[in-house]
Amino acid sequence: MKLLGIGSRINHPEYSLGVVTNVTSKHYWVTFIENGLETIDLDSEFEVIEAVEDEVDTISFYEVETTLKNMLKQWSDISEIIPIGDRWKGGKLILEPNDTSLASKEIPIDTFFHKIVMVRDRIRVMEQKINSSNLDDQDKVDLQQYITRIYGSLTTFNILFKIKEHQFSGASSK
Repeated sequence: MKLLGIGSRINHPEYSLGVVTNVTSKHYWVTFIENGLETIDLDSEFEVIEAVEDEVDTISFYEVETTLKNMLKQWSDISEIIPIGDRWKGGKLILEPNDTSLASKEIPIDTFFHKIVMVRDRIRVMEQKINSSNLDDQDKVDLQQYITRIYGSLTTFNILFKIKEHQFSGASSK
């Protein structure tokens, strides 16, 4: 059985004359002259007055996955995996208090780096929310300047990033 495409004209024994307006895996959505929109099974009995070839827009799973990842990245605080610089892998951050009677604290650098990346990603989400908000333009500019200064304060941690494009960048000093 060959599927009809959108725009095909049919004559249905119960609903009379109509035009196919949508096609799903199991049904035609048909707008009938006298009966309005109805869904009918693909294998229903009807006369084809004029067949339009089915123009199915196909999209690969990869394209769907890529689009979904981009949407999630843009509108949530789910972050992509950002690699730490090779020289820091497996390393540790040691915090030693000035008072020698107090114990030092060791933190795996990977854990610390992950927290830095989460801060960066949440600032980006905040930036997007500000830009899409109903604030007036001057308030948006003011808040954007604060965000730029936050990025600038965090450039100290750029040494940990493996890929330069993932690093923080603040306002230029030029």
